[in-house]
Amino acid sequence: MVDFSGLQFDDSAPVYQQIAEYLKRQILLGTVQDGDPMPSRRELAAQTGINPNTAQKAYRLMTEEGYVVTDGNSGSFVHLTPELHEQISAQLTRGLVQAFVNQAKANRLSYKKVLDLISELWGDE
Repeated sequence: MVDFSGLQFDDSAPVYQQIAEYLKRQILLGTVQDGDPMPSRRELAAQTGINPNTAQKAYRLMTEEGYVVTDGNSGSFVHLTPELHEQISAQLTRGLVQAFVNQAKANRLSYKKVLDLISELWGDE
């Protein structure tokens, strides 16, 4: 079952969106796979200390985005196609890089300086 106990909320976005983003990160990291069962909405609320209505809102978002499905009385499951996995990967990667670029620009770093620092800090591969 997908575990949300490691989720730390902050003020960056509504809680229901943070839940969805957390699940996406777990998918990207490979700790959550296609077919993994999701906790019930009440279990999610209890695990994270949120209101059950907020858990319901998170489930609605994850269902609308297509990576969680609910099968009647069987509960909810992670549903991943290769296309969905790629979409999640691209979305999270772009967001990470965009935040970095925005911060680098705010610090008035030049493109060349940023590339040089990345090359230096990345290390050997």
